[in-house]
Amino acid sequence: MTQTTDTAPEAAPDEAARRTVRVPYEELLDFVTAVFVARDLPHDRARSAAEALCYGDLTGLGSHGVVNLTRLYLPLLASGRADPNAEPAVVADRGAAVLVDARRALGLWAAREMMDLACRRAAEHGIGLVTVRDMTHIGCAGHHAERATRHRMIGLTASNCGRQRIARPPGGRVAMLGTNPLSIAAPAGPSRPPFVLDMSTTVVPTGRVRVAARAGLPAPEGWLYDDQGRPVTDAAAFDRGEAHLAWLGGRPETGVYKGYGLGLLVEVLAALVPGAGMGPEPEALEGTGGPSGRDDDIGLFMLAVAPDALRSPDRYAADAATLFGTLLACPPVDEDAPVRYPGQLEAERAELNLRDGVPLPAPIHAELRELAAELGVNAPSGGES
Repeated sequence: MTQTTDTAPEAAPDEAARRTVRVPYEELLDFVTAVFVARDLPHDRARSAAEALCYGDLTGLGSHGVVNLTRLYLPLLASGRADPNAEPAVVADRGAAVLVDARRALGLWAAREMMDLACRRAAEHGIGLVTVRDMTHIGCAGHHAERATRHRMIGLTASNCGRQRIARPPGGRVAMLGTNPLSIAAPAGPSRPPFVLDMSTTVVPTGRVRVAARAGLPAPEGWLYDDQGRPVTDAAAFDRGEAHLAWLGGRPETGVYKGYGLGLLVEVLAALVPGAGMGPEPEALEGTGGPSGRDDDIGLFMLAVAPDALRSPDRYAADAATLFGTLLACPPVDEDAPVRYPGQLEAERAELNLRDGVPLPAPIHAELRELAAELGVNAPSGGES
């Protein structure tokens, strides 16, 4: 992302993967819904899950889009690590704060339900906290945080990676923490897309590294380092266990690791508060240096804040318009590169892709068509662009 987020356009593919197919958004949504229904999700859950997954491709975050359908979500369901019919259960309810056991529900759907619950409590109490254990992968954290803005609220989503360990603590030889995404969304004033900050606490999420590796592209310097702290630009080295992810805002030579602190913050909120699986557990010490563990028992922290319950609704909207409007009015260094705020570029991409079709790499489009034939569902159409 741009600024301190993961929303920058992903690395351009090499010549072999340069072809792009544009698929009508509704067709893509219908296809993914049908796939999830074929894997025993009730239709309403399948639709919600499809919206969460397709959000990545719609907004230009392809590393979190349909590329993960066959690589992440269908294997979760096939292995039983995600339960398509799980009914999340409330464990503790204190009005403004709720603890939920997700019971391995598909996170793409369940996270939406949890944010809706947080918003209902915020409407009553001014603030609503829903903290969750035994969750599965939720997709783009920003998609779920943004849902609060539909209720004129501010939403915060923090998710650890359960017992999956990807990043090492500074100076450590074994991986201890996940990429631990953190997102906040807020209304930005009338006629403007919401502010949506969606970031991993590592310099990039693993999906960005794998996108580069699949395309045969180098990883930009600063993403990966070897055991001696030297930069690695071979993106495929990560999955070979020969390189590890850097923390956001930190390089070995500086000794400053802001992302590590943020990653621990997410671990505290999303794992310690609900009692979910943690990355830093004793078995982590047996790691060899590369990623270890599985993303089971993910923890989730969802907070909704209702400014309208605390002050005049008109005043919040006016102040938000002033805040973000003033940012947008900032004179740019380059007239062709105006100042933006996080979430604005993604909203513009979504508008374009709704009109012209969602761009998918041709190999991914072919993969989806093969899956459609296997399951006997309608395949997404599309033409090269």
